[in-house]
Amino acid sequence: MAYETEDHETQYCFPAINSSCIKTKRSTHEYNIMYVFFSLLSVWTVFMNLLVIISISHFKKLHTPTNMLILSLAVTDLLVGLIVMPLEAFRLIETCWYFGDIICRLFIITMGLLLITSLSNLVLIAVDRYVAVCHPLLYPQKITTTRTIIIICVSWFYSSVYNISVFLTTSQSKYTCYGECTVIITFAWSIADLFLSFLFPCTVIITLYLRIFYVAHHQVKVINSLMRSGKHLTEGSVRRKSESKAALTLGIIMTVYLFCWIPYFSLSLTPNTRMTSIIAYFILWILYINSGLNPLIYAIFYPWFRTSVKHILNLSKICKAA
Repeated sequence: MAYETEDHETQYCFPAINSSCIKTKRSTHEYNIMYVFFSLLSVWTVFMNLLVIISISHFKKLHTPTNMLILSLAVTDLLVGLIVMPLEAFRLIETCWYFGDIICRLFIITMGLLLITSLSNLVLIAVDRYVAVCHPLLYPQKITTTRTIIIICVSWFYSSVYNISVFLTTSQSKYTCYGECTVIITFAWSIADLFLSFLFPCTVIITLYLRIFYVAHHQVKVINSLMRSGKHLTEGSVRRKSESKAALTLGIIMTVYLFCWIPYFSLSLTPNTRMTSIIAYFILWILYINSGLNPLIYAIFYPWFRTSVKHILNLSKICKAA
């Protein structure tokens, strides 16, 4: 899609338009490496999250409130790999936007929706783990699969309304050249978005997990002391130890995610920041790559995920599972 001018030195995104952006020159070797790398990254993200979705959706034994939240997070990560990564990679490699203003707007809305929904899922997971670890007797009564699904739907709806509201009240940037896809959020919305989309959710997550780790650490110490003394463990004690391990695993996911979000929000708060510099793209892609890391964490810490993936890849028991 590259066009050259008559002097074969300067390339423009749209040569027929005087205000066209200048296209960055790359060697054929550089183009091939970048396209292969980002294509593999996108395929990996989609494939791994698809395994999570199939595992939880197909095997009824995995239909638990916590796994429903993991399923929602996996759907978000899959859409990042399927929609956001390819378009963002194309924009990075070509340094031009060839898909028009409408697709540009839809792309930015989708990207914002998925990022906000991911953080909303993490807040819900933190609440779920807090009740499971700190109030184990109330958990079966208060947190049911049906209620969790309803809350997930409400979360997706809220994220959609919020993101569209932000976008509709933003000021579209005046392009310095034709072939860009950028939107500048007003200062008022930047401050509001900082609190609503980052500081408040992060504060909730960190506060809940500090409490979770404190209670879980105390419970594990009590259970281990009972095991050393040779006393029989009750079913409730075993369950609490399992809940604590699940909380630790999901805590790792949240910690990795938050470390990816902090640089992104720091960058987005800079006045008139435009995602064109190498550092800006690097920070943005760290956030995207996180969508492909979560399934690896599941594979390392969750036996049920490894077992279900074996069944799916071997096509064994996949039709028998109930």
